[in-house]
Amino acid sequence: MRVVVGLGNPGERYRRTRHNAGFLALDALAARAGAAGRVRGDAWVAEATLAGVPALLVKPLAFMNASGPPVARVLAECEGSPADLAVLVDDVALELGVLRVRERGSHGGHNGLRSLVETLGTEDFARIRIGVRRGELPEGLADYVLADFPPDEVLVVQEAVGMAADAVWCLLEEGGAAAMNRFNGRRL
Repeated sequence: MRVVVGLGNPGERYRRTRHNAGFLALDALAARAGAAGRVRGDAWVAEATLAGVPALLVKPLAFMNASGPPVARVLAECEGSPADLAVLVDDVALELGVLRVRERGSHGGHNGLRSLVETLGTEDFARIRIGVRRGELPEGLADYVLADFPPDEVLVVQEAVGMAADAVWCLLEEGGAAAMNRFNGRRL
């Protein structure tokens, strides 16, 4: 079973922020699969079939920098390993609407990925990074990623999270190399 994790911050206050692009993409996957989830402990979890593959869709309900423990718990419960993970996450290093798929890699300064790496003890899990930056980054990075997407970016964000859902589907159906070839650097 694959475990697809969307990273974000819980609560209405953060729902439409740049830092919640992972949650938004996971919502798109759940809608496509017709998957209804429920809260189990410290995570929202839904069972789904994606590209013919049984999967758990997971949103940790801890704040971004504490995402690792809920993900580790879900993995332990389903007897999975980090190799079973595909993580959807925002990335301010990428322009808005650009994706980057990797089969493994460092946290790159992202606190959610840092928590996963530290908790799981490995960088060996797939991730789909969703670009959320438009133009130059401001001085206050925390304020930037915790701000709502402005109205003129909403359509691009909707397309980007849909494309991220496509990338997960491809990753599960055809493997990492195919997903990287098809989605890395694609611009909306």
